[in-house]
Amino acid sequence: MVQKNKKKPKNYVAIVKIKNNTDGTAYCVKYRFDDLLKFTGFLDREWSSWKWYNVYSNKGKNKETQLGSFTNRDRPVKGKL
Repeated sequence: MVQKNKKKPKNYVAIVKIKNNTDGTAYCVKYRFDDLLKFTGFLDREWSSWKWYNVYSNKGKNKETQLGSFTNRDRPVKGKL
């Protein structure tokens, strides 16, 4: 019997505001990742107009707890929280 490789869960989940929709509501996307600095670089490349993102824990007893919030001007300075 062949076992499938289980992916290790990512450390963080982020809700990212990309822009406003034409009706004034926020257009947001959700990502899972491990490194804040690499994730912010990804946002700069793929969604250059991103506004802010909230970071939540994706593991352990604190799962789904908000850990931080960042904006295009107030960026993370370390890869981990």
